[in-house]
Amino acid sequence: MLVDHVIQSLDGQTGAEAIEAGVDPRDVWRALCSEFDVPRNRW
Repeated sequence: MLVDHVIQSLDGQTGAEAIEAGVDPRDVWRALCSEFDVPRNRW
């Protein structure tokens, strides 16, 4: 999922691309959780 799923809130990058571009991994995790409707108490 980190390599294949495009995250719209991260400018259409995959998680791996975003991390490589300098985005904090915690922010990538939160963006993924948000996109997949994971309840906030599970983030």
